[in-house]
Amino acid sequence: MASANLLQLQSLKPDLHERAWVSIPHPSLPLIATAHGKNVTVFSLSTLSFHSALTDGHSRSIRSVAWKPGLPPHELCLITGSFDSSAGVWRWAKGSDESGGYSPSDLSQDMTKGPLNDDSAKAGDWDYNLVLEGHDSEIKCCAFSPSGAYLATCSRDKSIWIWEDIANAETEDDWETIAVLNEHEGDVKAVAWCPDVPGRNNVGQRYYSVDVLASASYDNTARIWREDSDGEWVCVAVLQGHQGTVWGVEWEPRPKDDRFPRLITFSADGTIRVWTLEQGGDGLDTDGSAMPQNHLGGIPSTMRRSFKEEWSCTAVLPSVHAKDVYSVTWSAETGLVASTGSDGIVALYKEDDGDLSNSEAVAEHDASDGRSKPATSGPKWEVLTTAPNAHGPYEINHITWCRRHDAGSTRRGEEEMLITTGDDGVVQSWQVDIRSP
Repeated sequence: MASANLLQLQSLKPDLHERAWVSIPHPSLPLIATAHGKNVTVFSLSTLSFHSALTDGHSRSIRSVAWKPGLPPHELCLITGSFDSSAGVWRWAKGSDESGGYSPSDLSQDMTKGPLNDDSAKAGDWDYNLVLEGHDSEIKCCAFSPSGAYLATCSRDKSIWIWEDIANAETEDDWETIAVLNEHEGDVKAVAWCPDVPGRNNVGQRYYSVDVLASASYDNTARIWREDSDGEWVCVAVLQGHQGTVWGVEWEPRPKDDRFPRLITFSADGTIRVWTLEQGGDGLDTDGSAMPQNHLGGIPSTMRRSFKEEWSCTAVLPSVHAKDVYSVTWSAETGLVASTGSDGIVALYKEDDGDLSNSEAVAEHDASDGRSKPATSGPKWEVLTTAPNAHGPYEINHITWCRRHDAGSTRRGEEEMLITTGDDGVVQSWQVDIRSP
């Protein structure tokens, strides 16, 4: 049996003095953004130190942040979701000396070699360009689709809003609401887009767009959403089985054998569940043949068959947490899963691909019409290690894998580390050492 060690590295900023909610790494650059209080602090992963700050935008705490993917280094864009019911669009202010900005070459150099050659970056380095309004209560989470075309926000008002960036230029901001999803019966805690990986389009491509969204709610369920051929966003599956609030969802970042990515859900009931899409049985006409997408166009939406997906709980990870599991992260590099929560424990899990018969399957109620099915046998998961009291007596709100770019890394830009973010305001980095059996 394999094992692992978690070794504390340098804290990115141990003196935020406020509860820190979440730390989100940039998808391609050595930057990570931490939400705390009404502010966001951006750290350099090259130096593990302060890079810049986003301040004076929201009237209440910022709960979540999302980097817009696909932009060049000098056109950084961050979305902030706040308890003031709004989402903010922030742009890196580049250019003139009067604005305090930096040229693209200066910023690009910082991304790869270290901090800006300045005493410190200022709040003025970020422009608060636009406020996205519409939610009636606190925004809990925001997330970009892989292409960056869509933004999803979710709220205590039980709704999910999907926004489209319709601006003609990457540096402009013109956003349009394209869907409001209201099927959850409780606060919507989190949203996550399926990553753009091989196998993502193997199922449903005749009937849906390529983008797939998952959501988690206080109603103890997770849901899967897709855009149909008429441009309507619909719920295609309800994942039931948790006995408490589902705090979040995490997609498999690199599935094997071009299969559709699996989904992890984690809950106040202390469990972490793996869900797998049942492929091959959906999308059939009454004679058993596949229905082409254009066949749907001639049928009124009220008369169409509802194309539901069947998702099964194929594994429950070994029990570690006695309290709420607040955050889970799945490594694209190694396939390892890490979790944390209100008990302050950090746990690391490994999937055993060689044994498909010993998973901790849980008998669920049978369900149909797009609702989750009973758990079935799947790969076995084992606990590699746990680190209790990882932030002392404080709860840990978030954990994420990110690539190391600091001088202590032997493979800069390739080696991974874990980042945990807690109620103590500490953003802690961890080295993960795996020992083979």
